[in-house]
Amino acid sequence: MSSTDQDPDRLYSAREPIFPRRVSGTFRSLKWWIMGITLGIYYLLPWVRWDRGPNLPDQAVLIDLANRRFFFFWIEIWPHEFYFVAGLLIMAGLGLFLFTSALGRVWCGYTCPQTVWTDLFILTERWIEGDRNKRVRLWKSGWDAHKIRLRVTKMILWLLIAVATGGAWVFYFADAPTLLGNLLTLQAHPVAYTTILVLTATTFVLGGFMREQVCIYMCPWPRIQAAMMDEDTLTIGYREWRGEPRGKHRKAEGAENLGDCIDCNACVNVCPMGIDIRDGQQLACITCGLCIDACDDVMEKIGKPRGLVDYMALSDESRERAGQAPKPVWKHIFRLRTVLYTTLWSAVGVALVVALFVRSEIDMTVSPVRNPIFVTLSDGSIRNTYDVRVRNMHGEPRWFHITVTPNDVFSVEVEGAANGMVEVAPDATALKRVYVIAAPGTDAARAAQTDLRIWLHDIEADERAYKDTVFNGTEIR
Repeated sequence: MSSTDQDPDRLYSAREPIFPRRVSGTFRSLKWWIMGITLGIYYLLPWVRWDRGPNLPDQAVLIDLANRRFFFFWIEIWPHEFYFVAGLLIMAGLGLFLFTSALGRVWCGYTCPQTVWTDLFILTERWIEGDRNKRVRLWKSGWDAHKIRLRVTKMILWLLIAVATGGAWVFYFADAPTLLGNLLTLQAHPVAYTTILVLTATTFVLGGFMREQVCIYMCPWPRIQAAMMDEDTLTIGYREWRGEPRGKHRKAEGAENLGDCIDCNACVNVCPMGIDIRDGQQLACITCGLCIDACDDVMEKIGKPRGLVDYMALSDESRERAGQAPKPVWKHIFRLRTVLYTTLWSAVGVALVVALFVRSEIDMTVSPVRNPIFVTLSDGSIRNTYDVRVRNMHGEPRWFHITVTPNDVFSVEVEGAANGMVEVAPDATALKRVYVIAAPGTDAARAAQTDLRIWLHDIEADERAYKDTVFNGTEIR
């Protein structure tokens, strides 16, 4: 057995904790705004009311699993309209491809839930334990009453944030005020408590302890992004030809031969992933831009131009090394790949909007009853049976008339309904058994199959829908 087999610690090293330093600047401000907006939407959206009438829920955004509905303000999606959800998922994927090909991992750096909640947890940690240097000293110090108090306070606040995260999620699946009352009085369904518990635990662990490990080891996107990026993608990089060789003492002998980088490690100290952007492009980089803010601040202090660390494209490296200006930003963003992604994304979006506005408020499904395939009545007529489900997507009850064509060949009867008239409750479905009869001796009664169309007529709106099926006669194939 080798020495490495005997000592597993030689194979793996413990995680080195990262203590990002606070920084201010354009990208940090942008991240604060995005964090505030996204968290505000997530926590507050279930409490927004939207009047849909007396028979429908008044929650603006509601995933009503019990009744198999999805409500989004004035839009209502039914189970048979899942193509809307599929279209939105396709748009999300194409949007991710588009932004990655144009600007690198901006999703990861600004709007990914892991990034947003990690920022919130770090903000809480910094508020309680202090900035980077204080947190490093606290980490290395021994356990005493002061350290225990700070750690317990931090854990309690982290736990409250995690509970709020899990609690907010379940409010999207039931009426928020009602569910909150049931949760507080311990009358909610066990599924609600289980969901809150699971999301609380995952938020607490991922945002508090695993942070950058989620991005490096658990998320597949860092490995996929390489296929989305090319030499014209704008991403964060270090202008090595300007910064090297590094040197700390600007007034020392030979300082005139040094680059602009003074090796202050400011870019490293603010990085939530703990990487050094000067080492080149790395899988762990989420392009959050904090290293740009930190480096620009140092450059201003030492009287050097900003942009030593900046958004840049690999294709501009040779141009800048030769002293030429880089390509305009728009030429990096608007190129064949991004135009193709934008076209596809827009096409899917337009298709969804068109489908949303042209969809009918009534619909039906027809299922022939196959046992038996047909019934011979006492007068020799042949009868087929169909289960017809009528959907009324209006907010008020509607009367529907069920008929068939060709009506000179077939007659129709609806079980429990006079003259084929069926009333359907608002925003509901009704399952009706429909009998279609062919007179004895007719071609339809004798033929193996005859084409049949079942019609649904909304009396009030004068709208019609239909489904095609077949009528089975006595000559079974």
